[in-house]
Amino acid sequence: MADRRLQVFSTVARLLSFTKAAEALHMTQPAVTFQIRQLEDYFNTRLFDRTHNRISLTSAGELVKTYAEQIISLYSEMDNEVRKLTGDVIGPLVMGASTTIGEYVAPALLGEYQAKYPEVAVRLHIANTVGIIHMVENNEVDVGIVEGPVSNRNLVTSVCWDDELVAVASPDHPLAKKDKVDVSEVFKYPFISREEGSGTREVIEEYMAANRIEPGQVNSVMEFGGPESIKNAVAVGLGVSILSIATLDKELKLGTLKAISLKKPLKRPFSIVYQRQKFRLRAMEEFLAFVDTHCEKRMPRRK
Repeated sequence: MADRRLQVFSTVARLLSFTKAAEALHMTQPAVTFQIRQLEDYFNTRLFDRTHNRISLTSAGELVKTYAEQIISLYSEMDNEVRKLTGDVIGPLVMGASTTIGEYVAPALLGEYQAKYPEVAVRLHIANTVGIIHMVENNEVDVGIVEGPVSNRNLVTSVCWDDELVAVASPDHPLAKKDKVDVSEVFKYPFISREEGSGTREVIEEYMAANRIEPGQVNSVMEFGGPESIKNAVAVGLGVSILSIATLDKELKLGTLKAISLKKPLKRPFSIVYQRQKFRLRAMEEFLAFVDTHCEKRMPRRK
């Protein structure tokens, strides 16, 4: 295995934070600090300047960072080529998923993958779409699955399947009597929305613009950071919302919420995203192939 001190150093150098590096590596902060001090003792020089709770790389640190990245990359490539010869699929796989996908789609997907490749250590990070894209860009996760379009051309993006969004109301709400509704009618009622940076919110705002609905026409009363909070608020009559149909299985079976289709259907892609130049370990390659097969079962793959 590549020198653990170099792996820890490389993570701290990328994030410029001992705390964030400890979280990313699933280590304690003192353990991260100890590894860095060992490396500094070995080179007999400081690799980081520490001032006012901020750190930056010294000239020596910049040099070590360049070589550490090459060493770690070469080790990963070597390990991957040997695994191809032996047929082993092991090692870490760090996946990121936007909130809706992470809470309602990813668990079953990762369960199937883990059953097929039990030697792969899978870690899942959940954040909103903007957060996951940033994690992919910063190499904090190997692959992400997000809601909505991705504009970064340095990332490989592949649409997996289309998700439908529907209006949601409590069973005794006036909208619950309808099977289909125009979106302008939904916005007449107190509306509960996702937070800024949410893929769901972005798609709804684009849908509003396409249907010439101004933000001022929406009676927005609350914002929440996830579907569960929104569903609970809608169920007790605090307002209505628009959510992914994938989030509503339990509530529709129990009758605690009513889903109403929009007359002009609102759909958005669930997309796989990863770095274009990233070296792909065997575990990641197999995961991408696994997801591709999973997507084909849901719908013919869009190119």
